[in-house]
Amino acid sequence: MNRRQLIAALSGAAAWPVTARAQQAAMPVVGFVSGMSFSASERQAAAFRKGLSETGYLEGQNVAVDYHWLNGQYDQLPSLMADLVRRRVAIIATPGSQPAAIAAKAATTTIPIIFGVAIDPVKLGLVASLARPGGNATGINFFVADIAAKRLGLLHDLVPKAVRIALLVNPANASTTEATLRDIPDAARALGLQIQMLNASTSREIEEAFATLMRDRADGLFVAPDSFFESRRVQFATLAARHAIPAAYTVREYVEAGGLMSYGTDLADTFRRVGVYTGQILKGANPADLPVIQSTKFEFVINLQTARALGIEVPNALLLVADETIE
Repeated sequence: MNRRQLIAALSGAAAWPVTARAQQAAMPVVGFVSGMSFSASERQAAAFRKGLSETGYLEGQNVAVDYHWLNGQYDQLPSLMADLVRRRVAIIATPGSQPAAIAAKAATTTIPIIFGVAIDPVKLGLVASLARPGGNATGINFFVADIAAKRLGLLHDLVPKAVRIALLVNPANASTTEATLRDIPDAARALGLQIQMLNASTSREIEEAFATLMRDRADGLFVAPDSFFESRRVQFATLAARHAIPAAYTVREYVEAGGLMSYGTDLADTFRRVGVYTGQILKGANPADLPVIQSTKFEFVINLQTARALGIEVPNALLLVADETIE
């Protein structure tokens, strides 16, 4: 190799990392924010990636995903959203976390936001209407909070002798707590149930809530929708089994972990749909023109092994309407 060839080779070698860095910088970055913990969210994260892949985006190849797992620490949201805005991420995805969606909307009016929320997003101020969102946000409305009365009724059908029900909410998730407290009292009165409200925002407070409901001799537990609660589903199943408390939950993941019953939408499907919308916007779609998708399929899941352990004989009528029973 002559001197000229050597200089050319060295120049090319020196330039390559710069080119690689430029290509990497050009890859769009999606800021993914979940209220859950990383360890409890593998299925949901995989569903989000599946939705991305359905639109032609593969993580690490033509899109980067910057994951943030809050584990219920919603007080981190303002600084986290400010950082995502400062870094000019392409999209902020907040599947399954209303506090994250609200914080994102407060932080930016330009970066597209794809949410998955349990409450009417119009009431939350996220969109102008479901058909025509009109701003920088759109996503999925999966009605977890709106079907609370139905879930309470199913718990009553499973445990008809129950009178006093403990209602557990996360005060750090203000919008969901407000909706739950608005809907549940009337439903409870119609069923002849007494409601005792309990609060928990940490793992320790969940333990304390169980101690309180045992001290006050509650007949059952109704857990409000909350992504932090979902990430603690094994803790809920363990405590409910230890104290022999029948409990009703929002999504099937609780029941798969050993909980008694759930009624709600498929959370993994919500994450997948958020992934699909994320991919569509990366391709150039305008969130203002993408209608909010409303879940239409609800699933009622019962863990028969847990029911037997609690001494509950599941009525045939419930077995017939259950979408799935887990042995």
